[in-house]
Amino acid sequence: MASIVPSTHNPDIVKERKNATCKSEEIAVWYHGGVDKLKHKREIEKELFSDFEKDYGIKHEYLDHEGVYNRAVEQGTKAAKKLRRLQKERNPGGKEIWPRGIYDASSFGIFPANSPFTIHITMFVDVLKGQGTPEQVEKWVGLAENCNIIGTYAQTELGHGTNLRGIQTRADYDRKTQEFVLNTPCLQAYKWWPGGLGHTANYANVVAQLYIDGENKGIQMFLVQVRDLETHMPLPGIDIGEIGKKIGMHAVNQGFLGLKNVRIPRDQMLMKNAKVMPDGTFIESPDTKLTYMTMVYTRCLIVKMDSVYLLEAATIAARYSAVRRQSPINPDDPEPQIMDHVTQQLKIFPEIASGVAYDVAAEQVLEYYNETMQEINNGKYTRMPEAHALSCALKVLCTTDACAGIERLRLACGGHGFMTAANIGNIYGNAVAAYTYEGENTVLLLQIGRFLMKSWSYLVEGKQMLNSVEYLRQGQEKNSFQKWDNSWECIINAFKYTAAHKTRIAFESFSERMMAGQTQPEAFNNSGIELTQAAEYHGRQFVAEIFCKAITGPRSANFSPPTKAVMETLVELYLVHITLRHLSDILRFIPLTEADVKSLQRRLEVALQKIRPEAVALTDGFDFDDRVLNSVLGAYDGNVYERIFESAKMSPMNKKPVQDSFETYLKPFMKSQL
Repeated sequence: MASIVPSTHNPDIVKERKNATCKSEEIAVWYHGGVDKLKHKREIEKELFSDFEKDYGIKHEYLDHEGVYNRAVEQGTKAAKKLRRLQKERNPGGKEIWPRGIYDASSFGIFPANSPFTIHITMFVDVLKGQGTPEQVEKWVGLAENCNIIGTYAQTELGHGTNLRGIQTRADYDRKTQEFVLNTPCLQAYKWWPGGLGHTANYANVVAQLYIDGENKGIQMFLVQVRDLETHMPLPGIDIGEIGKKIGMHAVNQGFLGLKNVRIPRDQMLMKNAKVMPDGTFIESPDTKLTYMTMVYTRCLIVKMDSVYLLEAATIAARYSAVRRQSPINPDDPEPQIMDHVTQQLKIFPEIASGVAYDVAAEQVLEYYNETMQEINNGKYTRMPEAHALSCALKVLCTTDACAGIERLRLACGGHGFMTAANIGNIYGNAVAAYTYEGENTVLLLQIGRFLMKSWSYLVEGKQMLNSVEYLRQGQEKNSFQKWDNSWECIINAFKYTAAHKTRIAFESFSERMMAGQTQPEAFNNSGIELTQAAEYHGRQFVAEIFCKAITGPRSANFSPPTKAVMETLVELYLVHITLRHLSDILRFIPLTEADVKSLQRRLEVALQKIRPEAVALTDGFDFDDRVLNSVLGAYDGNVYERIFESAKMSPMNKKPVQDSFETYLKPFMKSQL
């Protein structure tokens, strides 16, 4: 069938780009980290998508469950070969093309239903590097990076997730054979959810309780082979398979794993930190929290990915809103672009700001992570709680806001947003999974709350505090906030001040309950609402400050004045919008007047007006390839209706004018007398 999609671009979207003052290319250079990185990214995408069949992404949606997985494996292996070759040609020994290219934003075009290889690349390899001894790293990491072995990270169990202490998988040390014997003692102890475990991985980093002579030595990490390297059949004692279809991420191939008397050599416990000697002597880790640092890094990657998902959905919604015309503002006027409606602007523009804010905040925490790891390598562990708390806060807030934002953006696309071909459903399915994996969000908020309680106790006792909680000092005095002056600094300080007093209230509530006779765990549980609120504001003040610094600081020095103005308007919108959203909490501690609130509302409206003519060019700046967006509503050319109709014609049901069920069921039913 010949394509009905015009070779020209929709005139409305052409007008949007022509009238914008900001430069998409400048934003793209900034967003992707420089001219060279942007050029590199585009060249890689050109190579990755060079042999893709037309409408690959839409056709992918009509495959059955097995077909989706097998297609992902096919495309993943083909892409890996290309990326390896390019890495060897351009920068032998580097990592920026392979393996990074198999899990960055470009990979969404390869894997419309996500990838069965991501956990291998991001977690399995990193855990080996981060928790293995030099000898273990030398033996295993090369094999893993080259995909001679494919692994996964098996921590979560059917009955236990975020609560690591409750994990039931056992590893008993047999000093006679110098082996660990791993067992799944009950159904609830089956490993559940690891990506790629179902049918892709042949090794797994298994988190288990270590026992020596029947004595529990705590959680440790074990490298376990689960499938034969030649036949790929499960090894003896291994019960393994896929967990079934989910709301999204259909190709990730999440699996289950049961272990029955599975023996592995002693040197397959990862022993960079804790160690088991041949005679069974156990040497404790210098800090039991060292194993959590892998999770800090992983959570930063999650924030990066969910911010991308949010910006993808915002790009689709912005382009669609520039093309869709409906509902005249004045009764006798022509139908306007729906982006002209202020309510539509409010659905879309704050999500653009939020996506950029979380992206730059994740970059900052990744810097903290690298600095903290350098200190750890020098035997200093003081900053680990800070990095942990910030990564938890970003993971919680970004996944929460991104999921809600993507849904708002889907609704902003009206009925057409409900179509699979719009791809917002796939984007949402990928994003919302992160709400619970690598730490369920409420549990992470409570972990931040515990960190804040300890930090507040340091403040009360006059001990030195970590930099990220210095703002808590503002919570010691009530009614001490500066005069409200509407500046960005004032808004950021308002979030710090609110966060400090939320922490004070949580600490007072926690202390009062303990004084009333509750145990510390009981008091902590019963103070959970206050603790999670304090934890949320700990994250929000951080994101607000980092976003403001990123746009006003040296990182943005190369923007031309018009582009700089638009990006600053994005900060203005973000700060004003989150202030209005959280006004009830802020007003509890800061006496804003009616005039102050009216001013914020007016500033919101002005920011929306300023972004309106820039929205399409602004989202163009994220430089999402059409094959990455995979959306009939969000293609660069704006030919929405032709693409919608063409995608409908691709439905397998349209190959036959009459379905088999007509003669078998529908016709007899219509002719029957009830």
